[in-house]
Amino acid sequence: MEKKLIKKDALAGIINKLSEQMLVYAPVKDEDNVLFKALEKGMEPLVDYSNTRNAPKNFFFPKTETMMRYMRTERGMELSGEEEGAQEAVLFGARPCDVRSFVLLDYLFDQEKYRDSYYIDKREKTTIISLACIHPPYSTCFCTSVGGHPMSEEGADVLLTDIGDNYLAEFITPKGEKLLEKMGDLPAADGSADEKKKALSESAEKEIKSHIPGKEIKPWLDDNFEHPFWDTIHQSCLACGTCTYLCPTCHCFDISDEVKGSDGKRIRTWDSCMYWLFTHETSGHNPRTSQKQRWRQRLMHKFKYFVDNFDEIACVGCGRCVRYCPVNIDIRKIVTDISKL
Repeated sequence: MEKKLIKKDALAGIINKLSEQMLVYAPVKDEDNVLFKALEKGMEPLVDYSNTRNAPKNFFFPKTETMMRYMRTERGMELSGEEEGAQEAVLFGARPCDVRSFVLLDYLFDQEKYRDSYYIDKREKTTIISLACIHPPYSTCFCTSVGGHPMSEEGADVLLTDIGDNYLAEFITPKGEKLLEKMGDLPAADGSADEKKKALSESAEKEIKSHIPGKEIKPWLDDNFEHPFWDTIHQSCLACGTCTYLCPTCHCFDISDEVKGSDGKRIRTWDSCMYWLFTHETSGHNPRTSQKQRWRQRLMHKFKYFVDNFDEIACVGCGRCVRYCPVNIDIRKIVTDISKL
């Protein structure tokens, strides 16, 4: 693994230079928010922030994505052209919790039997530069309770750690090492940089004050699908979908056709299990008619079904669903309450 040093005041310039050569998706200031966006001329990537409002999953799994275009003819439907594939790109500045979400999404979209070519194409052509969390996190962060760490390198091609005047840049994968060639002549890191990182890692882990028994509730979930507890957690829910759209690991989608004249396209768009229409069938039947059932599904999927299928919790502890829920539903409290039943 190559280890280099990058001067703190030089990092933004390096990223801007990369954006002149390829697509770069990075955190930027947008009014009162920090959002991931494709860098355009004049945009300044942020390097000092806690986390973005939106999760960067949109880069690999867009909110709206055209899957194919077609024409309706007398002979039926004919494809009118394939969509262009993904281009070489860099995802810069994602925090370790968000980067870990890609590892979890890979389990779903890149299986041996089921492979989502749209997602995989973008993943394979993108180099991920992660920014380690060394500053005090949000009070809602709980990554260490669900298998993460504020300085984890899991899923990253390059990990940057702020060690004072410099960033320690660790080029972890072949994609990361290939990107090093585009970043100029950087000085090598010495042993003192590793020592600083180790001390920061221990300190950053202690800064995570919020903890939940994420793994411990699985046996209860296995046996209590009809427990009266489920009658309580949904009562204030507005079914707005905020928790699912901001979640780094939620991946529900709908597929529909849009047709104008003889031209049509098939598109994939994000959906949410919080919505009544999500399970509404063509027959008119809906197996989840209440918000109780929908909230139970959300929790069971993250802490039971995904664990059953992939032996991982489908939550990275970013806390977005807690911070931005308009009625203050707190998944940490729900999990903790379940552990006491």
